[in-house]
Amino acid sequence: MNKLLKIYSSITGKLAVGFDVTLLLFRIVLAYGFYSTSNMKWQNISDVAEWFGSLGIPMPTLNAYMAASTESAGVVLLTLGLATRLISIPLIIVMVVAIVTVHWVNGFEAGNNGYEIPLYYLLMLLILLVKGAGKISLDNIFKRWLNGKIK
Repeated sequence: MNKLLKIYSSITGKLAVGFDVTLLLFRIVLAYGFYSTSNMKWQNISDVAEWFGSLGIPMPTLNAYMAASTESAGVVLLTLGLATRLISIPLIIVMVVAIVTVHWVNGFEAGNNGYEIPLYYLLMLLILLVKGAGKISLDNIFKRWLNGKIK
């Protein structure tokens, strides 16, 4: 039994190293996903504001600019792993609003413009909010610098 526990402990220890790579991949996938949606919003911001208004979103012009700005900031900050927990909060709000106002009525499946993809983004953002950016990030470099581990 001890041998099995040692093997299990060895395997899980090695897999734990991969968690930081997973967090990096989450950040890159999210940044890539938000890149196209933020660009689309900026290229047609007045149309987006009009669409937001038709969805019943209050202050549609302000919210169109806020959503586009949040997504654009998310692209940069998630890619760098900088202020990851902080940017995750407004991005989570954007995803919740998108799910509730646009995707929910279409069901789950992404092929029907359902909430599947925004839900996956939301779950990845929740993980980043709870766990942070991981070791492969500027957040980690700044944390180490503030703790005196980098001079």
